[in-house]
Amino acid sequence: MTAVVTPFPRSRRAIPSRARHDRRKLIDTAAFIGAVFLLLTYSQGWVEPLMGGKEDVADSALIRTLYLPAYAVGIFLMALTPWSLVRGLVRQPFLLALLGIAGVSLIWSSSPDQTLRRLFALYFTTLGGVVIAARYSWARLAEVIAGCFAVLAVISLFVGLFVPSIGRMSDIFPGAWRGVWDEKNALGGNMALGAALCAAAALLNKRRASLWWSAAVLCVLLVLMSTSKTSLVSVGLGVGALAMVWAVRRGPTSGVAATWAAVVALGLVAGFAFFASDVVFGLLGKDATLTGRTKIWAAVIRQINERPWQGFGYAATWDDTSPWGPLAWIVHDSGFRPHHAHNSWLEQWLALGLPGLIAWSAFFLQTMVANIVALYREKGAYLALPFFVVYALMTFSESIAVQYNDMRWAIFVALAVKLALPDAQPARTTTPAEAISPRGAERIPSRSPGSP
Repeated sequence: MTAVVTPFPRSRRAIPSRARHDRRKLIDTAAFIGAVFLLLTYSQGWVEPLMGGKEDVADSALIRTLYLPAYAVGIFLMALTPWSLVRGLVRQPFLLALLGIAGVSLIWSSSPDQTLRRLFALYFTTLGGVVIAARYSWARLAEVIAGCFAVLAVISLFVGLFVPSIGRMSDIFPGAWRGVWDEKNALGGNMALGAALCAAAALLNKRRASLWWSAAVLCVLLVLMSTSKTSLVSVGLGVGALAMVWAVRRGPTSGVAATWAAVVALGLVAGFAFFASDVVFGLLGKDATLTGRTKIWAAVIRQINERPWQGFGYAATWDDTSPWGPLAWIVHDSGFRPHHAHNSWLEQWLALGLPGLIAWSAFFLQTMVANIVALYREKGAYLALPFFVVYALMTFSESIAVQYNDMRWAIFVALAVKLALPDAQPARTTTPAEAISPRGAERIPSRSPGSP
């Protein structure tokens, strides 16, 4: 007789378990794509090609509507990790204070309707940074950010090569590449950040290192094509920060040497800038007014003196068309119409008054200290420190802090929150030496007689 073989019954839990795994994988993929899309939206790299440089529609109802999907993605990511988000916010009291002061400034804003509308955008932009920090590990967060810059770099390369009417400047600095932004310095500044962050992603993700190194090289190439000398300095700072993290993580001896080298280098640069400022300006292609920035700063300070404590309200100054408003006086004093203060510190004081400046300074200093601590303790320093160094430099010449619908502000918030939410440490396993030691023996379960 032929024996009948009965198939082994499948576990009732096998199919639901696999279904849960597939569903979780689908959610993770959707969340990753959504996070990259969120940062791409806040990069504003789509505004110039879409609107063709028309300033009167750059802040139109259509543009504001096109940011709504990014806000929806932020809510979706928040729903996936609500408790981690709460833990991250609780550890950022100065960020909460800064956002609170921005909200209260609506009461005395010189343009309440604009402040209210832009507060809505600011809160969702900040939420986007918090949620990606709360959801991802350092390695995965690096890939989210690097993925965004890689997409921007590829598109900028394409329009620079094949659509020069979009990708290159024609009136001012003809031939200089601007990619998907409105001018060459925007391309250079963003790609300088992208070079450091893509390199960090390569160092934190060995399996896809070649992909991210290629993206970093492309970003450096675009910095060169932009002809922005300041951006080249930013690339050098980012590379130097990466090298310092690498040296510190090699061991105590190299860490001490790298720390002293960084201190000496900073001292030399500061001394050279102070005693040979004309040479520095020449190397950067700037004049003593930093391309008119000092005139803007002087005009802004005069308006700050009018309202030193409360400011003029969040994001209310630069579109105020009243003939006696702060913008009218800034235009009168500087001799031209600027679009922002070209300094993140003066921008906060002008908009939020002295309490806002103090809250921003405290948030910045908290993040700086967290970066220094992470340098000696956390592999995430590969991602956080280069960005912080370049971002800190940019705050003195550009208004990039506490900005609504801005990718750089979202990334700064994400890294600041992530520094307060370190990756979970893997469970510690017992080594063979511990297993045979008296202390390790008491952790080994005893075998009952007759057990195999």
